[in-house]
Amino acid sequence: MIVANAYPTDLQDLLNRLSYKSPHDIANIERAYFKAQAAHEGQERKSGEPYFTHCVAVAGILADLNMDSDTIAAGLLHDVLEDTDVTEEELIDEFGVQVARLVEGVTKLTKLPIKNISHADHTRTGVVNKELEYFRKMFLMMDDDVRVVLVKLADRLHNMRTLGYMPEHKQKRTAQETLDIFAPLANRLGIWQLKWELEDLCFRYLEPEAYRAIAKSLDERRAVRERYVQAVADRLRVELDKYNIEDVSITGRPKHIFSIYRKMERKGVPLEQIYDVRAVRVIVEKEEHCYLVLGIVHRLWRPIPGEFDDYIAAPKDNFYRSLHTSVYDDQGKTLEVQIRTREMHEHAEYGIAAHWRYKEGKQSDRDEAFEKRIAYLRHLMDDDSDTREDAASFLDRMKSEVFQDRVYAFTPKGDIIDLPVGATPIDFAYHIHTDVGHRCRGAKVHGRLIGLDYQLKTGDQVQVLTAKRGGPSMDWLNQDLGYVKTSRARSKIRAWFRRQNRDKHITMGREALERELKRLGVLEKLSFESLAHMFEMDRPEDLLAAIGAGELTGAQITSKVLEEEHRVQKDEELEERLMRPSTRKSVSVDEGVSITGTSGLLVSMAKCCSPAPGDEIMGYVTRGRGVTVHRADCPNMKALPEKERNRLLDVAWGHVTAEHRYSVSLEVIANDREGLLRDISTMIAEEKVNISTVNVKTRQHIAVLSLILDIADSQQLTRIIRRIESIPNVVEAHRRNHA
Repeated sequence: MIVANAYPTDLQDLLNRLSYKSPHDIANIERAYFKAQAAHEGQERKSGEPYFTHCVAVAGILADLNMDSDTIAAGLLHDVLEDTDVTEEELIDEFGVQVARLVEGVTKLTKLPIKNISHADHTRTGVVNKELEYFRKMFLMMDDDVRVVLVKLADRLHNMRTLGYMPEHKQKRTAQETLDIFAPLANRLGIWQLKWELEDLCFRYLEPEAYRAIAKSLDERRAVRERYVQAVADRLRVELDKYNIEDVSITGRPKHIFSIYRKMERKGVPLEQIYDVRAVRVIVEKEEHCYLVLGIVHRLWRPIPGEFDDYIAAPKDNFYRSLHTSVYDDQGKTLEVQIRTREMHEHAEYGIAAHWRYKEGKQSDRDEAFEKRIAYLRHLMDDDSDTREDAASFLDRMKSEVFQDRVYAFTPKGDIIDLPVGATPIDFAYHIHTDVGHRCRGAKVHGRLIGLDYQLKTGDQVQVLTAKRGGPSMDWLNQDLGYVKTSRARSKIRAWFRRQNRDKHITMGREALERELKRLGVLEKLSFESLAHMFEMDRPEDLLAAIGAGELTGAQITSKVLEEEHRVQKDEELEERLMRPSTRKSVSVDEGVSITGTSGLLVSMAKCCSPAPGDEIMGYVTRGRGVTVHRADCPNMKALPEKERNRLLDVAWGHVTAEHRYSVSLEVIANDREGLLRDISTMIAEEKVNISTVNVKTRQHIAVLSLILDIADSQQLTRIIRRIESIPNVVEAHRRNHA
């Protein structure tokens, strides 16, 4: 046991931030610290510092977010699978499955290639597919365990903090990646702390001159700004005391450099005209106090028209809640005021990470909020067959629906519809339902008719006017006309037109195919289903649509039909030859294994029963695939109808090489316990047998393990089964058929 005063300084600093953790959690984090330190021994960063300092910094960022101990441990260990000899099995043994899965998830994200989204050339399929794979993997990780993405965000934040040691071209590339992907992702997850720092760091490297100019101006005015904020706070506090509003916190709200720059660019004004450079934040205990404070602020100072947002009644899609207002102070200067409760403030700062602050308590409402936070992002990953997208469309949708600013419009019933800035009534309609979008013919905002190219604003109440039937207009896809903003709506519209053309092509294809088959004299003998399978298509409709669209010609159909007739004839000749007793010889097959009872034919092992040397076997003459070898007790062979039994052959094992292995399925049923899979794996490894597949299902403390082993013969399998059944808690082990 290491005594506290012997801790390394960086570990002690990390533990000082974790006073809210239990002794068990602290011990887990300590072990992760020393494991990662030993694993990264001798590795250095570009700065010359030990690489391990990066791991500790990542864990510190996660600790500041008040993450759980597994996530902080994963932060310490997040690079060990990629950069050291530590294995996933070691992590499972020492830290449990949760930590190992988090580390593995971060490693998978790190290994995926990633390009700058803002500068991606969507005509280059390879680049787009790499971006697509990164996004899909990230969102799948988020669906499985969002903590993987939080560790990745912490990793990227510390890399940005130390980016100065990299060459200039890598600085700009990494900064652009971060600004395109990671900062917006932190925003969508509601983690303001990470979002603003990532943005400012990116801005520093991408626009160094503009960054320095704004930073210098803010620094020069800091003392004046602080005195101003204090004066505002003192005056406001006097008024709040009159209403007995206690436990109020009034502070200056830091305005970050990148957000100031964006507002200057968007409004085309200098720094002096940015309202919220002078800003205060008021934090109260109760939600009703927020509106009371708002009324007091508006009585003290004149509100600026159009500069009030109620994100309490209508939260942002990342669940940010607060009141925002801008007023003219006594000197006529602009002042922004934010008003929120302490809980709202905590969620604004920590976002989705706030879930783990309450995980051990009975906070069902917060658990529900946590699920809602990722429900929107999970929804974007839905793979609707009617709107299946290519890589470029998916990336466009990510950029427009995830990584852009939002507007919040309302249905007539008051439901909030979250859309990207620039969205139109058609986007609104498709967000409600695909059919509503298809039949949209007009819209009203606040009861007033507007054009379909109208750009919705936050607070708009939208009523969609629909026809009883019909579909979208092709003009909606013309981007120059501005009818549609979101990629999701565009993909729905394209899908509608594809379906209309498909129906017409299927009708035309059916007529053409019937004519061709009639000409060949096989119309009554050959089904559309079998012909579709010849062309490797799942459904006859796909085949008919391809013919109707001209993708398949009559010559191709004729060639395929004649080829199939020739194959059937050869199969019939093969069956006839197999039934002659004189053909029973021996043939070499399957990497040196000999099967007696066949002659110069394709021979394969049946996957349904996986025979191995030592098993009693029989052969079955298939149609077009030669002979398959089954175990004599194979359920499929026992269930053969009488008319098929003449296809069975007597076969026997010939010479078997020592190097050859056979795949055999094994099922193990056991009372679940910690280390069960490890004990079984260790025993099988001692037999020098490879496990090619393992699947574990548990229910009511009963574990069912499905294994596929590569064994030499049935004697070895029998020995393995016997040894597995001797392992504590194992109830039964048996060979499994796939039938």
